[in-house]
Amino acid sequence: MPEAPVRSSMARWLLGAAGAGLMVATGACSMAPDYHAPETASVPAFKEVAGWSPAHPADAAARGPWWQSYGDPVLDDLEARAEAASPTLAAALARYDSARAAAREAGADLLPTASVNGSAARDRVSAGRPLSTGRAVTYDDYIVGGSLSYEVDLWGRVRNSARASAAEADASKADLASARLSLQASVADAYFRLRGLDAEARLLAQSVDAFARAYELTKTRHEGGIASGIDVNRAHTVLANAQALVAENANQRAATEHELAALTGAVASQFTLASTADTALPTPFVAAVGTPSTLLERRPDVAAAERRVFAANAEIGVARAAFFPSLTLGASGGWRTTHGDIFSAPNTFWGLGPLSSVLTLFDGGKRKAQVRMARADYEAIAANYRQTVLTAFREVEDAIAAQRQLAAQGAAQKEAADAAGRTSEIAMSRYRDGASDYLEVVTAQTDALSAKRAYILVETQRMQASVALVRALGGTGSA
Repeated sequence: MPEAPVRSSMARWLLGAAGAGLMVATGACSMAPDYHAPETASVPAFKEVAGWSPAHPADAAARGPWWQSYGDPVLDDLEARAEAASPTLAAALARYDSARAAAREAGADLLPTASVNGSAARDRVSAGRPLSTGRAVTYDDYIVGGSLSYEVDLWGRVRNSARASAAEADASKADLASARLSLQASVADAYFRLRGLDAEARLLAQSVDAFARAYELTKTRHEGGIASGIDVNRAHTVLANAQALVAENANQRAATEHELAALTGAVASQFTLASTADTALPTPFVAAVGTPSTLLERRPDVAAAERRVFAANAEIGVARAAFFPSLTLGASGGWRTTHGDIFSAPNTFWGLGPLSSVLTLFDGGKRKAQVRMARADYEAIAANYRQTVLTAFREVEDAIAAQRQLAAQGAAQKEAADAAGRTSEIAMSRYRDGASDYLEVVTAQTDALSAKRAYILVETQRMQASVALVRALGGTGSA
């Protein structure tokens, strides 16, 4: 019975071939250049705040619900709704799932491919066939078998492809984190703009009420012969301008509310956010002097850009490996019979191979062009990484500068608003006493309204700068 020794030798050959292939693959060289993250401009410290320094991305660090630092339950609810229903975030998550699947597909090429097959047929051969006995024959044909193939990764083509796909998946994960952070910041920014518009609406309502009383007073004085028609028209102008500002404010608020609806995945016509009774905006988040550079390191867009550089570097190795021969191992075996028990020993068959190797000798410069394209792609992606880092530092500088300057501007603007309010009260009192004409009142009222609106605008911009700083830093580590 020779079958047992044959099967034994086949098994030994398969194990030996697979082992040799794995040994060759693990010891094979890679055509990809040694990877080093692209160098960026040396920045020893941020200009706006001492104690900062650039470093490598660490986007996996926890960010936490940073918006809770504002202590606003309405904002907390909006952020939760955006996380659950935003189409933008859902699309980013789907792209990440696709990238992970692509990485698994590329990684599967590192392992042998095994398959099984089976067939059943009934055939009739002609009596006039070559080497025939002169009789037609009808018979059954049953086959159960399998095959094994494995590409020995001598030059790192498969490994570099897998590395590139894995790096793209990591970059897609960072893109998802970037999309989530951007969504959170956009919701907070729009919400604080809405709060600012609500504060302005309350100011305008109070102003319209005060201007209406002043208008009625002026008409009464005019009817009594104390005030001129010019004074009445001036009072009417101030009142009408304030009423126009009320309509403008309502239009801006409606647009901002619709923006929040889209960010939270709601239909604008079914989304309503009531105005709050609190006229004060929350306290802005302020970066402490000496904030560690790890906050900047956690920016996900920097991490995504760096990982795409790594992937482009690996793709160079894939392109260069095409200049060398590929080696593929194969084996097949199974059972075949026309009758009886198919799984009996006499019905076995096997085959070793193919053991194939392919080397392209001439392709008209195609492979050289592919290597050039891979290198050019690497340079472009590396330049994009450097630009992303520079943009990150600029945005942090801008946000820190804005917070500091807006804080100073807000303090000065509040003084101006308070002074203008007192001037308006004095001017109206003087007008009632006949000590001045109504032009002085109009000027004082207009200045007071403008100064108070400017103060609300500055406070809103401070909140926006606070959100911009969080976005620029890549989030904060705690609530």
